[in-house]
Amino acid sequence: MSRAVKPSRRDTHDTGMSRIAALRARLAPMFVDWRIVLVMSLFFLLANVMLWRAVYLKIAEREFLEKQGGMRYERVQEIAAHRGRILDRNGEPLAVSTPMESVWVNPRDLGASVDRLPELAQVLGVDLGKLKTQVLRHADKRFMYVKRQVTPEVGAAVRALRISGVNTRREYRRFYPTGEATVHVLGFTNLDDEALEGIERTYDDWLRGEPGARRIIKDLHGKVIETGELIREARPGNDLTLSIDRRLQYLAYRELKAAVQANMAKAGSAVLLDVRTGEILAMVNQPSFNPNDRSSLRPNLARNRALIDNFEPGSTMKPFSVAAAMDSGKYTSTTPIDTHPGYMRVDRFT
Repeated sequence: MSRAVKPSRRDTHDTGMSRIAALRARLAPMFVDWRIVLVMSLFFLLANVMLWRAVYLKIAEREFLEKQGGMRYERVQEIAAHRGRILDRNGEPLAVSTPMESVWVNPRDLGASVDRLPELAQVLGVDLGKLKTQVLRHADKRFMYVKRQVTPEVGAAVRALRISGVNTRREYRRFYPTGEATVHVLGFTNLDDEALEGIERTYDDWLRGEPGARRIIKDLHGKVIETGELIREARPGNDLTLSIDRRLQYLAYRELKAAVQANMAKAGSAVLLDVRTGEILAMVNQPSFNPNDRSSLRPNLARNRALIDNFEPGSTMKPFSVAAAMDSGKYTSTTPIDTHPGYMRVDRFT
């Protein structure tokens, strides 16, 4: 005789758990497939967004991005242009421009190259202590001159050192072959080749050249690694021919200097004219200075006394008075003229 056995609570719990486990087993593949689809969809969406962004940047923002990228490494470098020559009436040079180099550094790019400053100081002939002090004082700057207007040979020696942050640039220096004999007429320029006095300043627009420009590519340390397109060619200044005769200018200066020294005079001037045309053939002054060496320059030495200072005409007017009298027909070369008492007064002046 059989008898039904009532399941215990534990059996019922185990049965329920088994059913849940079986249900999870059947649904697990569905959950896994849904997650994969979600992840795949997200990746597909992200890829499409990135692709769209890339296309947008390539087409719509191309010009802007190229400009911004170029600003990181492209630079516009100025090409120096020299001034025109100043010539005498015979085509002899009175003022010319000679190519020079200026050495500069970017203190921010020196880095470990600071240890090589002794090499740079030796090539340039500068004091090492002063150079280090100067670099330290400009440590937060990107440009600092080390030495201006050195010869091209020295500039080449500096470049051969290949010190990071050290660069050279082409400049021009004005040279005056006749030195102190013509300085008051020609004037002179400063270290940046800007006209300061005389013909140089009066005709600066004619003599001054127009700098050119070209694109260059620099690396992280400021070194030029590629020369790009030429934006604008440098245009040299125009030559200027004067009425001055260099030979007469030298002779006049030599004689004036000798006369000033012989008479222990403070100063003197002399001007030679062509009586037929009125052209100035020579104009000299004393004291003077050598424009190729400004160490002795003082303000009073740069003054063109023949043009600026005021002088009484004195006896230089007598030939004109005599010529006018004879031209009138009332006087001859032997006509006596009474000049008593030997002077005359005009207002308060004698």
